[in-house]
Amino acid sequence: MLKRYVFFLICLTVFVQRARADVWRVHGNLQEAINLAADGDTLLLEAGHYVADPAAYNEALCGNCRDQRTEVHATRGFVIDAKRLVIRPRVRSAFVSLDTHAGYGVLVLNSKGTLIENVTITGGVRDPDGSATDAAVVIRGSTVTLRRCRIYGNRDFRDSTVVGIAGVAVREGGDARIDNCLIKNNSWDGVALYRGATAQIKECVIDSGRGVGIGVTWDAVAVALRNRISHYWKGIGSFGTATVVARGNAVFDNLGWGIIASGASTMIAENNASVHNGNCGIAIWNKGTRGRIINNITAFNGWHKEWVCPCVGFWNQEGDTTGWRVAYNLVWDNSAGNVQGGDSTAFIAADPQFSDSLGFIPRAAATKETGDPELTNPDGTRSDIGIYGGPEAAQP
Repeated sequence: MLKRYVFFLICLTVFVQRARADVWRVHGNLQEAINLAADGDTLLLEAGHYVADPAAYNEALCGNCRDQRTEVHATRGFVIDAKRLVIRPRVRSAFVSLDTHAGYGVLVLNSKGTLIENVTITGGVRDPDGSATDAAVVIRGSTVTLRRCRIYGNRDFRDSTVVGIAGVAVREGGDARIDNCLIKNNSWDGVALYRGATAQIKECVIDSGRGVGIGVTWDAVAVALRNRISHYWKGIGSFGTATVVARGNAVFDNLGWGIIASGASTMIAENNASVHNGNCGIAIWNKGTRGRIINNITAFNGWHKEWVCPCVGFWNQEGDTTGWRVAYNLVWDNSAGNVQGGDSTAFIAADPQFSDSLGFIPRAAATKETGDPELTNPDGTRSDIGIYGGPEAAQP
């Protein structure tokens, strides 16, 4: 402890120690503070911009390549390795920005229990290597909570065909809790999960990017609760052998589909609103998928020319129902028809009568306590249809 305190005195320009030795007030070089901190320490950041010194980061495994053992050449900004830290502003209302200038903006490795909250993470720079899983936050082999963070402005990309910078990428052994975050104006997926990753994404605004708002692939597992996902190429997707539980999400104004299950993945989509997407609202892409599509509203989809699916509310590409339960969904005014590749009599065709174009609060009697009787609203009544019904109901 004495040695550590002496080092603190030498590095006074980096941070100021509070009364407790495990809590540090940081006002200078954030990476130096991270390096000096011990497992379990808290870093309290003074208001201002913390600028990373980007460096090369090469790895033997690729997050999203067909051959996982592909060497990747990337850059990293801030690095938390083999320790759990709490990083937050000293004053909650203070503006704290982590300006990363790297492909892997904040890289968290081998950390079990890191919490980052109430900070902005911005300024990423796309790596030339197209195999790099660039993101403002990259999580590997770690358990990380991101709470009330603003992850935006990581907009750099190389050209129209090469991927950009995601908001959050969760990779091998990563387990993320992403709560009440604003993930906006990044140049690739909002939240991307790859091999061996798990995540809960809850009550986030995920807006304005390329790729997928929440994309879950390989064998990853995600739970998406009460998020608002808009202005991506695609909304929520399960790919490969992934598993997704999506409940209470508003998925709207995306260019292609709203919600999709593909590959051999499992999709449980309940009480979502997939509204005003460019092509289709909800899609079962091919045989081999499975899951439940229950209590959803798919309405007013199909304003863009057909791209990834027909401009319908619900589409089952191959018409295969093996492993699926599709019931109690409301469809309305989708430009090329409400249902394609499924039994239209299994759907409720009624105007949801949304109270406005942002809240997606349905006023129609057809949505009130008319959902799956095996699901209940929080008060124990039979579930409503849409995001204000079911056990994970949003609050109007």
